[in-house]
Amino acid sequence: MIGGAARAPRAELRDPGPPAARLVAWREAIPGLAVAELHAPWIAVGARAGQTVHLRVPGEELAILRRAAPISAADPGTGTVAIHVRDGTPGAAALGRIPIGGGVEAWGPFGRPFELDPRSRHLLLVAEGRDVGALRFLADEAIRDGRQVTLAMSAGTAREVYPTRLLPDELEVVVATRDGSLGREGGVLDLVPDLEAWADQAFAAGPIALLSELAGLAATRRQRLGVALLGRKRGGGRPDPAGSTAARRRAWLQVVLESPLACAAAVCLGCAVPGSAGASLRVCREGPVFAADELEWEPEGGR
Repeated sequence: MIGGAARAPRAELRDPGPPAARLVAWREAIPGLAVAELHAPWIAVGARAGQTVHLRVPGEELAILRRAAPISAADPGTGTVAIHVRDGTPGAAALGRIPIGGGVEAWGPFGRPFELDPRSRHLLLVAEGRDVGALRFLADEAIRDGRQVTLAMSAGTAREVYPTRLLPDELEVVVATRDGSLGREGGVLDLVPDLEAWADQAFAAGPIALLSELAGLAATRRQRLGVALLGRKRGGGRPDPAGSTAARRRAWLQVVLESPLACAAAVCLGCAVPGSAGASLRVCREGPVFAADELEWEPEGGR
């Protein structure tokens, strides 16, 4: 170049592409439910209980939508996260065909997490069958903070009960089976009356019918049991806005909802659910965790 030094060529900007996680373990927990462990440090470092990861797996090249899966464990030290994969859910078969060491596109963590009141010392987790995975990470967080945690879970038969070897040793587990082959005969709702007075807060995952029943119990708990709420004293200022972190921490029951996520960006409203204040709430943005009193529940167990 005349009259000056030659310039170095401008670096070409390249799309780094989607984040590639690596499958490091895959094992069956119970029939129809597997635990996949992924090496994804960018997710593990910031993950909280209740949040999800979004996946796109090889073999689903034509799939436009990402697949959401609850985070059941995270280890920032090793950079690994565990997710639960249920048979029949979109992408499950393709993910199960990935060899150990194979890659999968993974984004996250997404969504709002469970919120624990700092005063809560006794936590009750409630889940049916294969939904235990959505609460597994919460047990880790609570026990690490020195809280006492009881998991009430149910299944059809003993063979379908989530194995305790995959749960923290410090977790107390109470089981019901519909055929009476393990624990109490009946469903998980049959276990709750013996535990709800002990619990400062409760957290639930499962079918809408179960969550609706639990929401009804939570709404009448103070009158039935004569217990005080974890909240402000009467006349102690303005209440916290519904859906805020502070309001959720004071709620006795929080639930995690499962819903197909179309855009996963709070635009399409495909995951919207009715809120108790009248406005719709988006599972991908305001959820997947909600205080039970934020949602409009139908008496028949719908939502």
